[in-house]
Amino acid sequence: MILVTRINGAVFALNPDLVERVDCTPDTVVTLVDGTKYVISESVPEFIDSVRHYRASLIAQASRMEAEPTAIVPSSEDDDQDHDAKVLPLHRKER
Repeated sequence: MILVTRINGAVFALNPDLVERVDCTPDTVVTLVDGTKYVISESVPEFIDSVRHYRASLIAQASRMEAEPTAIVPSSEDDDQDHDAKVLPLHRKER
């Protein structure tokens, strides 16, 4: 999540993965994929920098996690629990 500021000064967190576009009209208007619009006080370049830093931090965190050794839990044959992931089919509603 990134922090952005509404025109009235209220700060809120926004998920940049849901952003469809950002327009300068002259205020900065962020449009989400569901059509929700937010007018923010940050400029378009400032908003893009925030998104860039957010995504870079995710990649850096993932790199750190890959570098850390993972603990391997030994499995016992006496264990009756099935720890394998299950795939469940999804069904679409007919329209």
